[in-house]
Amino acid sequence: MNEPLILIGLILTALAINIPLGYVRQGVEKFSFAWYFYVHISIPLIIYLRVKSGYSWKFIPLTLAGAILGQIIGGRIRKRRDADGC
Repeated sequence: MNEPLILIGLILTALAINIPLGYVRQGVEKFSFAWYFYVHISIPLIIYLRVKSGYSWKFIPLTLAGAILGQIIGGRIRKRRDADGC
């Protein structure tokens, strides 16, 4: 398969996994154990997928960027829903 497509899929997977985690993280106290848990729980899965895909450690910034973006998107969705009173 085309390597750039696999890399894009890996980044999008990191993003998709972290959207619901960011959503839940937004509802807990900042810097609590639960907060750290929701921020970091996806990392082992992302590392596993990156290694199985054959990418070296040099691609960590790309998958990390996808994970951070997912956390931000999920947190903003939660903030918006809480502000709307849903």
